[in-house]
Amino acid sequence: MLLKKVEKLMGNRFEISVIGPDENWCTNKINLAIEEIRRIERLLTTFSNESITYQINENAGIKPIEVPDEVFNLIQRCQMISQMTQGAFDISYGGLDKKFWNFDTKMTSLPDPELAKKSVELINYKNIILDSETKTVFLKKAGMRIGFGGIGKGYAAEMAKKILKENEVKSGIVNASGDLSAWGHQENGNPWTIGVADPNHRNEIFSTFNITNTAVATSGNYEKFVMIGNKKYSHTIDPKTGFPVRGIKSVTIIAQNAEIADALATPVTVMGIEVGMDFINQLKNIGCIIIDDNDKKYFSKNINLT
Repeated sequence: MLLKKVEKLMGNRFEISVIGPDENWCTNKINLAIEEIRRIERLLTTFSNESITYQINENAGIKPIEVPDEVFNLIQRCQMISQMTQGAFDISYGGLDKKFWNFDTKMTSLPDPELAKKSVELINYKNIILDSETKTVFLKKAGMRIGFGGIGKGYAAEMAKKILKENEVKSGIVNASGDLSAWGHQENGNPWTIGVADPNHRNEIFSTFNITNTAVATSGNYEKFVMIGNKKYSHTIDPKTGFPVRGIKSVTIIAQNAEIADALATPVTVMGIEVGMDFINQLKNIGCIIIDDNDKKYFSKNINLT
Protein backbone atom coordinates (compact mmCIF):
# COMPACT_ATOMS: atom_id res chain seq x y z
CA MET A 1 0.00 0.00 0.00
CA LEU A 2 0.95 3.66 -0.52
CA LEU A 3 0.71 5.94 2.51
CA LYS A 4 1.22 9.71 2.41
CA LYS A 5 1.64 12.12 5.29
CA VAL A 6 1.88 15.91 5.18
CA GLU A 7 3.70 17.78 7.93
CA LYS A 8 4.90 21.37 8.38
CA LEU A 9 8.66 21.15 8.94
CA MET A 10 11.46 23.71 8.53
CA GLY A 11 8.72 26.26 7.82
CA ASN A 12 7.68 24.31 4.72
CA ARG A 13 5.12 21.74 3.65
CA PHE A 14 6.73 18.31 3.58
CA GLU A 15 4.86 15.39 2.02
CA ILE A 16 6.32 11.94 2.70
CA SER A 17 5.04 8.96 0.70
CA VAL A 18 6.10 5.37 1.30
CA ILE A 19 5.03 2.00 -0.07
CA GLY A 20 4.85 -0.83 2.45
CA PRO A 21 2.90 -3.89 3.59
CA ASP A 22 0.38 -2.12 5.84
CA GLU A 23 -0.59 1.23 7.37
CA ASN A 24 1.18 0.69 10.71
CA TRP A 25 4.45 -0.23 9.05
CA CYS A 26 4.28 2.80 6.74
CA THR A 27 3.34 5.18 9.59
CA ASN A 28 6.30 4.04 11.69
CA LYS A 29 8.72 4.59 8.81
CA ILE A 30 7.28 8.03 7.98
CA ASN A 31 7.66 9.05 11.63
CA LEU A 32 11.37 8.15 11.48
CA ALA A 33 11.75 10.46 8.46
CA ILE A 34 9.89 13.29 10.22
CA GLU A 35 12.15 12.95 13.27
CA GLU A 36 15.22 13.16 11.03
CA ILE A 37 13.95 16.34 9.36
CA ARG A 38 13.24 17.86 12.77
CA ARG A 39 16.79 16.98 13.85
CA ILE A 40 18.22 18.78 10.81
CA GLU A 41 15.95 21.77 11.46
CA ARG A 42 17.27 22.04 15.03
CA LEU A 43 20.80 21.90 13.67
CA LEU A 44 20.49 24.43 10.84
CA THR A 45 17.77 26.89 11.84
CA THR A 46 18.63 30.57 12.26
CA PHE A 47 15.55 31.08 14.46
CA SER A 48 16.84 29.32 17.57
CA ASN A 49 19.72 30.51 19.71
CA GLU A 50 20.53 26.87 20.40
CA SER A 51 21.40 26.00 16.81
CA ILE A 52 24.96 25.75 15.53
CA THR A 53 24.10 28.23 12.75
CA TYR A 54 23.12 30.80 15.37
CA GLN A 55 26.44 30.31 17.17
CA ILE A 56 28.43 30.71 13.95
CA ASN A 57 26.54 33.94 13.15
CA GLU A 58 26.84 35.33 16.69
CA ASN A 59 30.60 34.94 16.52
CA ALA A 60 31.08 36.56 13.11
CA GLY A 61 34.26 38.62 13.17
CA ILE A 62 35.02 37.33 16.67
CA LYS A 63 36.13 33.69 16.67
CA PRO A 64 35.85 30.35 14.83
CA ILE A 65 33.19 27.92 16.05
CA GLU A 66 33.68 24.18 16.19
CA VAL A 67 30.86 22.38 14.42
CA PRO A 68 29.72 18.74 14.00
CA ASP A 69 31.19 16.91 10.99
CA GLU A 70 27.79 16.89 9.31
CA VAL A 71 27.52 20.69 9.36
CA PHE A 72 31.16 21.18 8.39
CA ASN A 73 30.75 18.87 5.37
CA LEU A 74 27.52 20.58 4.33
CA ILE A 75 29.16 24.03 4.45
CA GLN A 76 32.11 22.63 2.50
CA ARG A 77 29.74 21.44 -0.24
CA CYS A 78 28.04 24.85 -0.20
CA GLN A 79 31.43 26.50 -0.74
CA MET A 80 32.10 24.22 -3.72
CA ILE A 81 28.77 25.22 -5.29
CA SER A 82 29.60 28.90 -4.64
CA GLN A 83 32.88 28.46 -6.51
CA MET A 84 31.20 26.60 -9.38
CA THR A 85 28.54 29.31 -9.73
CA GLN A 86 30.95 32.22 -9.15
CA GLY A 87 29.00 33.35 -6.12
CA ALA A 88 25.48 33.09 -7.61
CA PHE A 89 24.92 30.58 -4.79
CA ASP A 90 26.12 31.93 -1.45
CA ILE A 91 25.05 30.88 2.04
CA SER A 92 26.32 34.16 3.50
CA TYR A 93 23.21 35.84 2.04
CA GLY A 94 21.92 35.86 5.65
CA GLY A 95 23.56 39.25 6.13
CA LEU A 96 21.15 40.82 3.64
CA ASP A 97 19.30 43.67 5.31
CA LYS A 98 15.66 42.55 5.52
CA LYS A 99 14.34 46.11 5.51
CA PHE A 100 15.11 46.37 1.78
CA TRP A 101 13.12 43.37 0.64
CA ASN A 102 10.48 42.13 3.01
CA PHE A 103 8.12 40.01 0.95
CA ASP A 104 5.76 39.50 3.85
CA THR A 105 4.78 43.17 4.05
CA LYS A 106 3.31 45.64 1.60
CA MET A 107 6.13 47.18 -0.42
CA THR A 108 5.16 50.18 -2.50
CA SER A 109 8.48 51.41 -3.89
CA LEU A 110 11.90 50.09 -4.81
CA PRO A 111 14.84 50.61 -2.46
CA ASP A 112 17.64 52.95 -3.47
CA PRO A 113 20.00 50.95 -5.76
CA GLU A 114 23.12 52.26 -3.98
CA LEU A 115 21.75 51.35 -0.55
CA ALA A 116 20.64 47.95 -1.84
CA LYS A 117 24.14 47.33 -3.20
CA LYS A 118 25.59 48.36 0.13
CA SER A 119 23.27 45.91 1.89
CA VAL A 120 24.94 42.98 0.08
CA GLU A 121 28.51 44.00 0.97
CA LEU A 122 28.66 41.35 3.67
CA ILE A 123 27.66 38.59 1.23
CA ASN A 124 30.86 36.85 0.19
CA TYR A 125 31.39 33.12 0.48
CA LYS A 126 35.16 33.70 0.37
CA ASN A 127 34.87 35.19 3.87
CA ILE A 128 33.56 31.90 5.28
CA ILE A 129 36.76 30.33 6.59
CA LEU A 130 36.76 26.56 7.08
CA ASP A 131 39.49 24.72 8.96
CA SER A 132 39.30 21.01 8.22
CA GLU A 133 41.76 20.10 10.96
CA THR A 134 39.87 21.76 13.81
CA LYS A 135 36.43 21.42 12.10
CA THR A 136 35.73 25.11 12.70
CA VAL A 137 33.78 27.73 10.78
CA PHE A 138 34.68 31.42 10.99
CA LEU A 139 32.86 34.34 9.39
CA LYS A 140 35.58 36.91 8.81
CA LYS A 141 33.50 40.08 8.98
CA ALA A 142 31.34 41.26 11.86
CA GLY A 143 27.67 41.31 10.81
CA MET A 144 28.03 38.40 8.39
CA ARG A 145 25.38 35.72 8.64
CA ILE A 146 24.95 32.36 6.99
CA GLY A 147 21.66 30.61 6.25
CA PHE A 148 20.74 27.35 4.57
CA GLY A 149 17.59 28.52 2.77
CA GLY A 150 19.04 27.61 -0.63
CA ILE A 151 20.02 24.05 0.22
CA GLY A 152 18.43 23.04 3.54
CA LYS A 153 15.17 21.59 2.19
CA GLY A 154 16.99 19.48 -0.36
CA TYR A 155 19.48 18.29 2.23
CA ALA A 156 16.65 17.36 4.61
CA ALA A 157 14.79 15.50 1.84
CA GLU A 158 17.93 13.54 0.99
CA MET A 159 18.65 12.67 4.64
CA ALA A 160 15.02 11.60 5.22
CA LYS A 161 15.26 9.36 2.15
CA LYS A 162 18.49 7.85 3.54
CA ILE A 163 16.76 7.01 6.84
CA LEU A 164 13.80 5.46 5.03
CA LYS A 165 16.03 3.33 2.78
CA GLU A 166 18.05 2.18 5.80
CA ASN A 167 14.74 1.09 7.35
CA GLU A 168 13.72 -1.11 4.42
CA VAL A 169 11.53 1.35 2.51
CA LYS A 170 12.14 0.23 -1.08
CA SER A 171 9.96 2.90 -2.74
CA GLY A 172 8.94 6.39 -1.72
CA ILE A 173 9.05 10.14 -2.22
CA VAL A 174 10.10 12.90 0.15
CA ASN A 175 8.68 16.17 -1.18
CA ALA A 176 9.86 19.34 0.57
CA SER A 177 7.62 22.02 -0.99
CA GLY A 178 8.67 21.13 -4.52
CA ASP A 179 12.18 19.90 -3.75
CA LEU A 180 11.75 16.17 -3.91
CA SER A 181 13.65 12.92 -3.95
CA ALA A 182 12.05 9.75 -5.31
CA TRP A 183 13.27 6.17 -5.34
CA GLY A 184 11.88 2.80 -6.28
CA HIS A 185 8.57 2.50 -8.14
CA GLN A 186 4.83 3.00 -7.75
CA GLU A 187 2.69 0.08 -6.55
CA ASN A 188 1.97 -0.92 -10.15
CA GLY A 189 5.71 -1.19 -10.90
CA ASN A 190 5.86 1.98 -13.02
CA PRO A 191 8.27 4.83 -12.26
CA TRP A 192 6.93 7.80 -10.29
CA THR A 193 5.29 10.53 -12.38
CA ILE A 194 6.40 14.04 -11.43
CA GLY A 195 4.75 17.24 -12.59
CA VAL A 196 6.45 20.58 -13.20
CA ALA A 197 4.30 23.41 -11.83
CA ASP A 198 2.94 26.02 -14.22
CA PRO A 199 4.35 29.30 -12.84
CA ASN A 200 1.19 31.17 -13.90
CA HIS A 201 -1.16 28.71 -12.17
CA ARG A 202 0.80 27.12 -9.37
CA ASN A 203 -1.73 24.34 -8.77
CA GLU A 204 -1.58 23.25 -12.40
CA ILE A 205 1.25 21.48 -14.22
CA PHE A 206 2.62 22.18 -17.68
CA SER A 207 4.55 18.96 -18.09
CA THR A 208 5.18 15.57 -16.48
CA PHE A 209 8.03 13.10 -16.60
CA ASN A 210 8.72 9.69 -15.14
CA ILE A 211 11.51 9.28 -12.60
CA THR A 212 13.05 6.79 -10.25
CA ASN A 213 16.10 7.30 -8.03
CA THR A 214 16.02 10.94 -9.09
CA ALA A 215 15.53 14.32 -7.45
CA VAL A 216 13.74 17.42 -8.73
CA ALA A 217 13.76 20.98 -7.38
CA THR A 218 11.92 24.06 -8.62
CA SER A 219 12.60 27.68 -7.76
CA GLY A 220 9.85 30.02 -8.90
CA ASN A 221 8.88 33.67 -8.55
CA TYR A 222 5.26 32.60 -7.98
CA GLU A 223 6.06 31.60 -4.40
CA LYS A 224 7.07 34.95 -2.92
CA PHE A 225 7.06 38.28 -4.72
CA VAL A 226 5.94 41.88 -4.60
CA MET A 227 4.29 43.99 -7.31
CA ILE A 228 5.70 47.49 -7.70
CA GLY A 229 4.64 49.66 -10.64
CA ASN A 230 2.97 46.68 -12.35
CA LYS A 231 6.25 44.74 -12.30
CA LYS A 232 6.82 41.55 -10.38
CA TYR A 233 9.92 41.30 -8.18
CA SER A 234 10.70 37.81 -6.91
CA HIS A 235 12.24 36.77 -3.59
CA THR A 236 15.45 35.61 -5.30
CA ILE A 237 18.02 38.34 -4.69
CA ASP A 238 21.15 38.70 -6.84
CA PRO A 239 23.96 38.77 -4.24
CA LYS A 240 25.95 41.16 -6.44
CA THR A 241 23.30 43.88 -6.85
CA GLY A 242 20.99 43.47 -3.86
CA PHE A 243 18.03 43.51 -6.28
CA PRO A 244 15.68 40.65 -7.14
CA VAL A 245 16.45 38.79 -10.35
CA ARG A 246 14.01 39.32 -13.20
CA GLY A 247 13.30 37.65 -16.50
CA ILE A 248 12.77 34.10 -15.22
CA LYS A 249 9.54 32.72 -13.78
CA SER A 250 10.83 29.34 -12.73
CA VAL A 251 13.83 27.02 -12.85
CA THR A 252 13.47 23.25 -12.44
CA ILE A 253 16.56 21.13 -11.86
CA ILE A 254 16.62 17.35 -12.29
CA ALA A 255 19.55 15.61 -10.56
CA GLN A 256 20.45 12.40 -8.76
CA ASN A 257 20.38 14.12 -5.38
CA ALA A 258 17.84 16.56 -3.85
CA GLU A 259 20.53 18.62 -2.13
CA ILE A 260 22.27 19.34 -5.46
CA ALA A 261 18.96 20.00 -7.25
CA ASP A 262 17.87 22.45 -4.54
CA ALA A 263 21.25 24.20 -4.46
CA LEU A 264 21.40 24.71 -8.25
CA ALA A 265 17.87 26.05 -8.82
CA THR A 266 18.55 29.48 -7.29
CA PRO A 267 21.95 30.23 -8.88
CA VAL A 268 20.63 29.34 -12.34
CA THR A 269 17.86 31.90 -11.72
CA VAL A 270 20.51 34.47 -10.74
CA MET A 271 22.77 33.66 -13.71
CA GLY A 272 19.99 34.16 -16.25
CA ILE A 273 18.85 31.96 -19.13
CA GLU A 274 21.90 31.90 -21.38
CA VAL A 275 24.64 31.65 -18.75
CA GLY A 276 22.53 29.36 -16.53
CA MET A 277 21.80 26.88 -19.34
CA ASP A 278 25.41 26.93 -20.50
CA PHE A 279 26.48 26.13 -16.93
CA ILE A 280 24.00 23.23 -16.57
CA ASN A 281 24.97 21.78 -19.95
CA GLN A 282 28.54 21.39 -18.67
CA LEU A 283 27.43 19.27 -15.70
CA LYS A 284 26.98 15.51 -15.92
CA ASN A 285 23.62 13.93 -15.07
CA ILE A 286 21.90 17.27 -14.41
CA GLY A 287 18.95 18.58 -16.39
CA CYS A 288 17.19 21.94 -16.34
CA ILE A 289 13.94 23.53 -17.50
CA ILE A 290 13.63 27.32 -17.45
CA ILE A 291 10.42 29.29 -18.02
CA ASP A 292 10.98 32.97 -18.77
CA ASP A 293 8.72 35.95 -18.07
CA ASN A 294 7.09 35.51 -21.48
CA ASP A 295 6.31 31.82 -20.78
CA LYS A 296 8.95 30.61 -23.23
CA LYS A 297 10.45 27.27 -22.15
CA TYR A 298 14.10 26.35 -22.39
CA PHE A 299 15.45 22.81 -21.92
CA SER A 300 18.97 21.65 -21.22
CA LYS A 301 20.52 19.22 -23.69
CA ASN A 302 19.72 16.05 -21.77
CA ILE A 303 16.04 16.65 -20.94
CA ASN A 304 13.61 14.09 -22.34
CA LEU A 305 10.07 15.01 -21.35
CA THR A 306 7.31 12.46 -21.67
